[in-house]
Amino acid sequence: MNERLSLLTAVEEGITNAEVLQLALEHAVAELRGLGGAVHVCGPMSAMRLVGSAGLPPALVRSWDIIDRYSLVVPARVIAHGGELWAQHGTRSADELMGGKQLLGTGLAAVAIPSDEDSFGSLTILTGAAGEPTREQWDFLKAVSTWVRERMSQAPAPTGLSLGEPGHKRKRPALGPVEVGAWEWDLRTGSLAWDEAAMAVYGTDPADFVPRVESWMRVVHTDDLAWTLAAVEEAIRTRGAFEAEYRVRRPDGGYVWTQSRGMVMLDGTGEPHRMIGTTWEKSQSRSARDALSRALRHMSDGFLAVDKSWCITFANLRAETMLRTTEEELIGRTLWSLATLRQLPEVESRCRAASQSGPTGLDMCVPNAQACYHLRVVPIPDGFALYFTDVTDERKVEAQRIASERTAVERSSRIAELTAGLAAATTSADVIDAVARRVLPPFGASGLLVQVREGGRAHTLGAVGYPSDIVDSIESRAAGDDPGWEAWVMNEPRFISSPEEYLARFPGLADRIIVTGKQAWAFMPLTASGQTFGVCTISFDEPRHLTDEERTLLVTITALVAHALERARLYDAEHTRSRELQRALLPQTLPDVPSCRLAARYLPTAEGVDVGGDWYDVIPLAAGRVALVIGDVMGHGLSEAVTMGRLRTAIHTLAGLGLAPDEIMNHLNDIVSGLGDDLYVTCLFALYDSSTSICTIARAGHPPPAVVHPDGSVHFPEAVLNPPLGAAQPPIETFDLEIQEGSVLVLFTDGLVESSERGIDQGLSELTELLQGSDTDDLDRLCDRLIAELAPATRPTADDIALLIARPCPMPVERKSLWTLPQDPQAAGIARTYIREQLSSWGLDALIPTTELLASELVGNAIRYAKGPTLLRLLYDTELTCEVSDGSLTTPRIRHAAETDEGGRGLQLVASLSQHWGVRYRHNGKSIWTAQQVTSCADADASAVYQALGDFDLDAVPPIG
Repeated sequence: MNERLSLLTAVEEGITNAEVLQLALEHAVAELRGLGGAVHVCGPMSAMRLVGSAGLPPALVRSWDIIDRYSLVVPARVIAHGGELWAQHGTRSADELMGGKQLLGTGLAAVAIPSDEDSFGSLTILTGAAGEPTREQWDFLKAVSTWVRERMSQAPAPTGLSLGEPGHKRKRPALGPVEVGAWEWDLRTGSLAWDEAAMAVYGTDPADFVPRVESWMRVVHTDDLAWTLAAVEEAIRTRGAFEAEYRVRRPDGGYVWTQSRGMVMLDGTGEPHRMIGTTWEKSQSRSARDALSRALRHMSDGFLAVDKSWCITFANLRAETMLRTTEEELIGRTLWSLATLRQLPEVESRCRAASQSGPTGLDMCVPNAQACYHLRVVPIPDGFALYFTDVTDERKVEAQRIASERTAVERSSRIAELTAGLAAATTSADVIDAVARRVLPPFGASGLLVQVREGGRAHTLGAVGYPSDIVDSIESRAAGDDPGWEAWVMNEPRFISSPEEYLARFPGLADRIIVTGKQAWAFMPLTASGQTFGVCTISFDEPRHLTDEERTLLVTITALVAHALERARLYDAEHTRSRELQRALLPQTLPDVPSCRLAARYLPTAEGVDVGGDWYDVIPLAAGRVALVIGDVMGHGLSEAVTMGRLRTAIHTLAGLGLAPDEIMNHLNDIVSGLGDDLYVTCLFALYDSSTSICTIARAGHPPPAVVHPDGSVHFPEAVLNPPLGAAQPPIETFDLEIQEGSVLVLFTDGLVESSERGIDQGLSELTELLQGSDTDDLDRLCDRLIAELAPATRPTADDIALLIARPCPMPVERKSLWTLPQDPQAAGIARTYIREQLSSWGLDALIPTTELLASELVGNAIRYAKGPTLLRLLYDTELTCEVSDGSLTTPRIRHAAETDEGGRGLQLVASLSQHWGVRYRHNGKSIWTAQQVTSCADADASAVYQALGDFDLDAVPPIG
């Protein structure tokens, strides 16, 4: 219901009374799901006239045309009863209430249409199976009747075809030559008398005349009845004169204009009881104006006349066609209520301006009609005249000229943009993208194919608007008879305007036209530095004949593209070499170390950006230690990649010397400082010792590592942040971090957590959330997830990304032993005893002789040349490590002893017996270690050494010698 009321409220202003009543009736019938309905309007005194119906049979409509207001039929009863009335079919009084008619349906529902002093009329609905309306439906009917009252008070008074006459307030014409009829009306009984002249004016046969006021109401035009009756009621109420001009229906169905004048006669008590008057036809007095109207009606331009309130008083045929409506719908409506004009908001303001400043004009394009009219508004004494001139053709020509100029400007602008785009292009892909965006649209092209010649074959650099399978099929094709090769070999452009022209010149390539679906082509050779190296093909979806100007422009553009491609191909080649060098400098595989489970990823920068200097490294060290390194050489380019490789080599060398992390970073800082003042490197060096579960970390300008604890919590250690290498001042500080078993270390470069769209704090927060919700058992899967979430493929990175994840594995307690030795000559023998017992418990009896000899030499040297305390440690994982520590920082070196020297062969013996050996320095001393492979043939190696030294009993050897 609310929707229907909203629709009625939205009805445009200026519609006629008949339209108001018909809309109200149709919505009321639809809302009550009735079978039909009728609208009656009260006439003078007792007459009610049917002014609208819906869904009613003709017989019923005729019988309800004029009814007595004081009768018992439903439309009259609701006026007397007031408000609402329901008469159910089949009840005792139903036939009487329904006017004696046997109707289908369940009954009649009626509401009165109110006016200022009394009911204006009634709205009656013939209900269907639903029966009596609900309370909501009654409220709806009353709301509709109220809407009718409001809208009819706003409806314009009808006018004829006269120009500028304001409604019914017209001058009385001279009555000499006009036939005037007389009439008399009894206001109390409703009887009406016409003389013969009145019969002629109203077109009524005296034999058919019924002397009732209803006879007059039947012949009055529906749109004129309401305001004419209002003039009658006003005359009766004021006891004054009545004057009205209205249309009456003739027997042939046509209408003529008439005018009536009357006077109210009073009885002895002063009450109105009769009205007498005259009537005459207005058509004769309008002949001159009608002649003008006929001329205006058929003029070639559209013409409208409006009064000073902008209500339409005249419209010719051309205006009706242009506004897509009829004269009957236009007359009396406000100009701004027309749907066509409402779509042009400037019309009202400019028309109103004409009333102040004089004639004005504006163009008006009719929507969906592909027509344009020039509207000229001219003030006239009684209102305004509006002329509509068809300027469609002129505007089309002007629009084509403007479009041509605009196209030229846009094309020049795009060429300028192309020049700027080519200047900024770095790679071949950038050049092709610039051509696709800046060249294809202004020419209306749909396809682009760029190929270069390599070894007598065509290699596709890029394609736009072609299916991938088509591009693959022409990749690496040899020279042949086609327009592309022809343009290539002849170094001249080839233009083909249609498939027919293509087949006429290349009949064997019909399948190519069918597969690609293209209809026109331009094959442009690419020439730079005096050499033709490729061809650029621009294609169209429709046949297209390029003008000489367009062909010249394409040749010029192709020259620009050729030079840009030549430069881009050089860059592509250099970029490819840089990528290959960078890949060669990075670790190819991760080492297999028992102290850590490892996974790593490297993600290069986005396409078109120079290679970067990010790297990661894993360096296995003796005694169950492993070094985890990650770093970033600031900047992008080949020199940065080379610097990264030099630093990797330096770190491997320094770590192999057994230096502490702070000393390694100090040496790296010196190396970076020596490479240039503007070179800076961030680096994180983490040394994990599986025998102690301690990780020593040195950080130079690099993001801290993330530690994922076994319970899933994540934290970033508050490590001391030293400046980047190249700007740091020694000493570089380190810190120790105890790693719980099952924890995970995540090392990364800043490209993972920082970008132009995301600050590093936000990136670290996102990394923390991902790590907290991830399964850390599968390190490779964890790497992939971090890369996918923090650097998705949809957002190419502007910086390299290096990621290294490690799960440290502490050495089992039963696989390590530590003893403190006394500071006396017996220490070597005690060490051999410890070794025999420990290796026997580990099942390494085959390594006992060799290990005893190594320990004897190391312990003897420590007692003789160093200071205490002296420690002996055995570690057993994939290798057997024998380590002797003392409190001295002296550096042991292998000497080349002469044949006559009695000493100096100890370290030679150590180097010969062990797989590898070395020295590791601590803050309070050093440790010399040896490593042996755990194999069954180790004792054979020892026997060979004994043979070289001579047969002797090891226990008989002096502890120091």
